[in-house]
Formats: sequence, C-alpha cells, structure tokens
Amino acid sequence: MHKQPVPKRHVPILFLLVIFGGCMASSDAAAVKVPIYDAKAGAVKEMLKVDRPNSEWKNVLTPEQYRVTRQRGTEKPSGGVCETPKEDGLYECVCCGTDLFGASTKFESGTGWPSFWTPVAPINIVLQEDIDFGMERVDVICARCGAHLGHVFDDGPMPTGKRYCINGVALKFVKGPYKPAQLAIFAAGCFWGVEESFRTLNGVIWTRAGYTGGNFKNPTYQDVCSHKTGHAEAVQVLFDPSVITYSQLLDVFWKIHDPTAVNRQGADIGSNYRSAIFYRNWEQEKLAKESRDRLEKSGKLKGKIATQITKAGVFYPAEEYHQQYILKHNLPPQCH
Repeated sequence: MHKQPVPKRHVPILFLLVIFGGCMASSDAAAVKVPIYDAKAGAVKEMLKVDRPNSEWKNVLTPEQYRVTRQRGTEKPSGGVCETPKEDGLYECVCCGTDLFGASTKFESGTGWPSFWTPVAPINIVLQEDIDFGMERVDVICARCGAHLGHVFDDGPMPTGKRYCINGVALKFVKGPYKPAQLAIFAAGCFWGVEESFRTLNGVIWTRAGYTGGNFKNPTYQDVCSHKTGHAEAVQVLFDPSVITYSQLLDVFWKIHDPTAVNRQGADIGSNYRSAIFYRNWEQEKLAKESRDRLEKSGKLKGKIATQITKAGVFYPAEEYHQQYILKHNLPPQCH
C-alpha cells in the first residue's frame, strides 16, 4: 500500500529532543513527552520531559553534580563514587531518576571512571557527537532531562564492544531486581506493516516507526518521500532478550519481506523502502551477517540478498500518525 503524503498542516511536530536531548523552553516542556523504559516494571512509559531553570537545578544538586550534569563537566578519575555493588540493582540519573545502567553490566575498565558495556535500555539515553577540546567523542545524555552523563567508546568488552564511561556523580544506585531491554532497528519496506509484524511478537516491549540511514537532519515524511535524503523507513524494536532473542527477531525480519528486492517492496519503490539491518554493537553485526549468510546458502531465495547491514546512526521518529498505523486503522499486517 503506497502512502500518500499528508498535507503539511496535518503533520505533527517532530519532538527532536528525543534524539538530541537538552532542554526546551519552559512554556513548551509541559507538552513534551518521551518514551522511557521502566526497568523495574519492564514497560515503556510516556514521561514528561524534565526541564528546570539552572537556579532550580542548583538547589537540588550538589555543586559537583551540577557542574557535571548541567554544565557538561567531567569529574576527576579518582573522584568516581560509583562503587561496585555487592547486590544487583540499577544506576539511575541523579537528576530525574531515569533508569540508566544495570549493575550486572558494570566492569572494571582501569580508567578510574564507572564503566558499563550496555545501558539498561538504549531508549533511555541519547548519543550525541562531541567535538569539544579538539577531540571527536560521543556524549551520553539522559533522554528525559538532558543530563550529561559521560561518553561512550568502542573499546569495551564483548558482547557489545562498548565502554560507557560515566561520571559517578551523575548516577545514584538503587538496589533491587530489574529487567534489561535491548534495541533492534530494521528496514523492510513500508514501516506500517514492519512495525505491526514486530509489535505483536511475544517479548517485544515497544516499537517506533521512523527514518534512519540518511544524510539529512530532522527529515519529515515528505522529505523522505522525495528520495533525496537517503533515509530508509525503519522501525525500532525494544525487546526483552530473556523472552525473544535478536536472532529470533532476525528470523522474523527475513520472513516479512523480500530481501532480494533492491530499493523496493511490492508496489512501494524507492531507496526509502530498501531492506536494511542497522546494528547497534559488535554482537548484532555478527549475528546479522551470520543470519544473512545462512539464508543465502539455504537456497530458499531466488536471488541474491540485497539487504544492507550497516552501523546504526541517528534515528528520527516518524510523525505520530505513522505510529502503530495498522493497529489504529484495523488493517492487514502487511501494507505492500
């Protein structure tokens, strides 16, 4: 089913702060909600962005917490206060209480800063390019309040190969059980049907349609339909790895579309309808390529697999009317 662009006056505003973090003007902040994963409940909740003037942050934070989280500072390595816990639990944002990292993913990196190999749920943090001081780094930011947490590097342990180097003063530890979640990103044609195919799977917690893989900032649906932005219609899939694995999601991905088609699925034609897997870490890349190779060798397909397997970049949520479109309009699960 080819989707006709909706007139501009009907297109909801993209809440770009979901992508880049930071604070809005206080007059608008009350209307902005972002999806945040509650690791204790194992569910995604739409939470209001936390926006406070600096004067209020100074009243609720220590001077060092304020310098690090609100002024993008870095604590001294010897000043790390995130001790290795003897009991399991969560590290929360010291500013807003958002669940950030699980104690079981903390490791000794030898740097003097608390280090983790994965967040408790990727949607709870924002990654943003940092070129301060002549260095190219990636900032780690709280998705709800915009607090600066630290940086992420590609020199961590397996299975992710990531090292989230976090300031201890930006965290507070809360003992207790929790449910970690992982994130996958797939493009397989029209994102209406793709989202519905994953949304209904047991173990999938939350899905979101959007645009990724292009070279154009803050695209609208009309921009992507112009075939000039390089973006693909894609879907973020947050899942419970104890119920459904990334490999099982890959099996579903191959079944719901034709991976041999180049820049099209059915009647939907264009690079925005391409087949692609956007991996978030070393393990996902490895599993995606192994899965592709097995399918290629199986002889089940009539042609060569055209699916791109590429590193995930910025994901821009699609307009609200695209979210869970099949469910809202009671349509068949496939739209191409």
